[in-house]
Amino acid sequence: MPPKPCWRARVTETDLLVIGGGITGQSAALFAAQAGARVTIVDAQRNAGSHANAGSLHVQMQSRFLRLNPHLADNLESSLPLYLSAVTAWEALDTRLGGVELTREGGLMLAEDEAQLDFLRQKAERETRKGLDVEILDRDELFSLAPWLGEAIAGAELCRNEGKLNPLVANRKMRGALGSLGVEHVHDRITRIEEGSPPTAEGEGATYSAGAILVAAAWGAEALAKPLGLTIGTPPEPLHMNITEAGDYRIRHLVQHAERPITLKQFRSGQVVIGGGWDANLASAESRAPTIRRQSLLGNVALASRIAPGIAGLRVLRTWAGYNTPVDGKATIGPVRNGSRVFLALPGDAGYTLGPITGQAAAALSLGTDPPIDPAPYSPARWRS
Repeated sequence: MPPKPCWRARVTETDLLVIGGGITGQSAALFAAQAGARVTIVDAQRNAGSHANAGSLHVQMQSRFLRLNPHLADNLESSLPLYLSAVTAWEALDTRLGGVELTREGGLMLAEDEAQLDFLRQKAERETRKGLDVEILDRDELFSLAPWLGEAIAGAELCRNEGKLNPLVANRKMRGALGSLGVEHVHDRITRIEEGSPPTAEGEGATYSAGAILVAAAWGAEALAKPLGLTIGTPPEPLHMNITEAGDYRIRHLVQHAERPITLKQFRSGQVVIGGGWDANLASAESRAPTIRRQSLLGNVALASRIAPGIAGLRVLRTWAGYNTPVDGKATIGPVRNGSRVFLALPGDAGYTLGPITGQAAAALSLGTDPPIDPAPYSPARWRS
């Protein structure tokens, strides 16, 4: 367990208190601070998903989510316009931060047989109706676009809306931008929120009072929301990732698979990031972070080498685990109840992709300004007991 802060103070000079210092909370803070608000971010600095992220910009429906949660497919499909807005928000953030190695050359979801191609065709029809720019590629079309692929690949769905970025660069530059705007970062763990005028948040090290409170704590939001009358499931999902040494820059797309758990992307530095849903271990009392599993490391790397044989000779430099928080496949954005000054900003799945647009929308609502997207479909009302 991390050491508890030993100081006590009362923070009263904050317009917006953001609970959670990942990309969602930071984006909310950046939006509010640019609008002139005084902002404080409180973060427990433990097991943050954003700081273990691999930098995928997802737009098309991920086959892994559909396989694991078929009952939530409608939620994911209805959220596709939000994913389109999310990547646009990332492009604006890329400009604002001075570049985070963001590219949008599209994403490939690969198939190895006709059954998998049929799955992709049906998925592509649904996505087209929601405004995505997708196309099914046969083997020849695919290999002309991605000649580095392995011989087992039979075709793919190309989603031109997708992309990738370097999260290490993005996280560092975001912290710098927030510092230049005077956003305060506090290391503390919030244990309870009280609605009131103004609302307050009780931490292990301090009590915080603000004009509005915004919860962007991902898997930590469940415990905070329950006393406010919201029953929302945010179980942490520990997942495995790897990064290799640099090779020739050839993999320009974000790569996934129609059936197998894999994401593959290459930074402009040449390093290849390999992930895609292989299990890791939950954090324990002895480890502050989730830990890797040997079988996930071996299986993940072997599958990546099958898909892209050219990377087989690259050494894995680092392997790690982080948390995803899928919830119900749909973002939660808005006040916990009508008139409340406590707001939620929870992406729902693909949190790094959706983080900026989710945070910006919730921050706008807390400031009483027009949000960049319609938040009505993502209201917290669905979680009210």
